[in-house]
Amino acid sequence: MVKLRLKRKGRAHHPIYDIIAIDGRARRDGAFLENLGYYDPNTAPTTIRINHERSIYWLNVGAQPTDVVNKLLSYDGVLLRRALQFKDKPEAEINEAIEAHKKVAKARYSRRKQLRKKRKDEKSKKEAADANKPAE
Repeated sequence: MVKLRLKRKGRAHHPIYDIIAIDGRARRDGAFLENLGYYDPNTAPTTIRINHERSIYWLNVGAQPTDVVNKLLSYDGVLLRRALQFKDKPEAEINEAIEAHKKVAKARYSRRKQLRKKRKDEKSKKEAADANKPAE
């Protein structure tokens, strides 16, 4: 069975991943069938570059994406493009829908990042207040 999964590269403590089509029995960094793109989690926001046409090809012939790759394909709009192609939508409409999807995803990323920062600040303020509080 062919899988779409990540292949690690980059230096120690600074991973960069290739998104590849590979035989399911092969090693993580072994020989692969095709390189479909890359994923760099070290940038903010993370960098994702995927060849949509080839990814859709591999999905259509039965390749199974891992959980992480499935989320990356969803985030980048590959799965949306595939679904709209099955519905025979025109290319202009597909590109418009994908751009809207990417805007929503980027806005969600920013909103979640702000919420995480807010929760962290509130937690540190609470801990500081508890530390300054006299013990009874």
